[in-house]
Amino acid sequence: MGLISDNDEMAYLEEIKHLENWCQGNNLLLKVSKTKELIVDCSKKQERYYQPVRISGSTVKRVDSFRYLGVHILQNLSWSHHTNSLAKKARQLLYHLRHLRDFRLPSKVLQNFYTCTIESILTGNITLWFGNSTKQDRQALQRVMRSAERITHTELPDLQTIYYKGKDPTHPNNRLFYLLSLDRALTKPFHCKLYHV
Repeated sequence: MGLISDNDEMAYLEEIKHLENWCQGNNLLLKVSKTKELIVDCSKKQERYYQPVRISGSTVKRVDSFRYLGVHILQNLSWSHHTNSLAKKARQLLYHLRHLRDFRLPSKVLQNFYTCTIESILTGNITLWFGNSTKQDRQALQRVMRSAERITHTELPDLQTIYYKGKDPTHPNNRLFYLLSLDRALTKPFHCKLYHV
């Protein structure tokens, strides 16, 4: 990840060169075909031209979005695509939860199944995306949880409770959570390039 200030890409391109040199010095091969570049530009000015990134003589493909460690990151930093994907996957698992209910399993077993399968999907990397997701995105996920409550006949914690529970005040990076807080607006324009190796 590199930050471009005042249209000067030199620091960013130098960072990539350092990475390339480090990999060569440590006998690691960068696969350019699997490397993507994502530009995030939140400034209000017109679209800029950015130099293509080259690694080992090959141009890195520039993309509008990519999936990294299970999280869909979009160029405009919207989380709708990611939350829609989570909701769809979780709704499919409700089918299995209903089948378990039809076998008359105890509510505790149903709740354990929900926690281990559906909730783990809905809350994966929640501290990253939940704070800046839209109300509509959160409601779509919450509807899946309400369906699970009706199936299991138990009260389940909502997403906001889980989100704040994950913000452990004793964690060394707890001070960074203000960056991900709810309803936080970007106060000044910035743009950066992300690349995935």
